[in-house]
Amino acid sequence: MQNRISQEALYDHCPRLVTHLIALGKVNPQSDISASLKHLVKLRVSQLNHCCFCQHMHTQEARQDGEQQDRLDVLTAWREAPCFSHRERAALAWAEALTQISTEPVAHTVYQDAVTQFGESGLIELTTIILEINSWNRVAVGFQFSPDIQVAV
Repeated sequence: MQNRISQEALYDHCPRLVTHLIALGKVNPQSDISASLKHLVKLRVSQLNHCCFCQHMHTQEARQDGEQQDRLDVLTAWREAPCFSHRERAALAWAEALTQISTEPVAHTVYQDAVTQFGESGLIELTTIILEINSWNRVAVGFQFSPDIQVAV
């Protein structure tokens, strides 16, 4: 697959896109949202949006920050996998609900669990991360950005 528009052209024509999306995803330093949780949320949203570029990037970043490959391997089955905490499950449910909002309303139970785990300000912080990655996914999928992955022979 070939890029419809190159990343460089996008950034040259619209540098505010990068600036604003990165700013949207920056979490308040006082927030208790861990780097691990950010990676899991970004990767799960990218899986739902079928964004190969972002999946590749966020799995690499997660591993570099110490995330276990076993957890990344079963992220698509997080509801069944015993290796995710209740807090992580609440974040992943919230991320899925917001990502799939066009096909299904956000259940009150999903909201209630998320706000119980994160509080209002933490849930707002988590929501900004979800907004950021959904936006990046739409850019990367729409313009067909591809990761640099070597083809197996």
